[in-house]
Amino acid sequence: MGAVMGTFSSLQTKQRRPSKDIAWWYYQYQRDKIEDELEMTMVCHRPEGLEQLEAQTNFTKRELQVLYRGFKNECPSGVVNEETFKQIYAQFFPHGDASMYAHYLFHAFDTTQTGSVKFEDFVTALSILLRGTVHEKLRWTFNLYDINKDGYINKEEMMDIVKAIYDMMGKYTYPVLKEDTPRQHVDVFFQKMDKNKDGIVTLDEFLESCQEDDNIMRSLQLFQNVM
Repeated sequence: MGAVMGTFSSLQTKQRRPSKDIAWWYYQYQRDKIEDELEMTMVCHRPEGLEQLEAQTNFTKRELQVLYRGFKNECPSGVVNEETFKQIYAQFFPHGDASMYAHYLFHAFDTTQTGSVKFEDFVTALSILLRGTVHEKLRWTFNLYDINKDGYINKEEMMDIVKAIYDMMGKYTYPVLKEDTPRQHVDVFFQKMDKNKDGIVTLDEFLESCQEDDNIMRSLQLFQNVM
């Protein structure tokens, strides 16, 4: 697209060698077209029927159609890898470094651990985060924090996620955060959640702590807003 606009501008301002400019534009157009067709041939994933996704999620068929159109615009092949996911996510947080949080989020979306996220993966997670019950949202959040997927959250995992969130928000947050703020935040959270003081937080401890403490719920809601 940039090459096309550049050629168009050249035709308007310079008005020289029009036949050569048009030939060059046509060459660029054909080359881009071939590259696009090759990309679609190499990897092309079609999602499950919308009726099936409608039954599995909290979205209507019309909403799924709109979401799929947007997904295809960003990911013409029908799947997104981690690098592309990071690039897309970084656009929403230009003042911070979203790479690590996008890494953790990608692996939470990639429930089958295939290294790619399909439309079905994306819309299923989105359905939970936007329209799921409190219990469903908390279970999904627990899975995000459980980085190594061993069924528990340790303090290092919680620290990794929280620090990634602060890095993503960037240095322009208000009020300005101190360097040790993530650690303080994690210490408070972990002390409340690790009820039997064994150094790990189970799903039951996580669910119980979140639902009985309004401060934790408000903080998690804030974090969910950046998903």
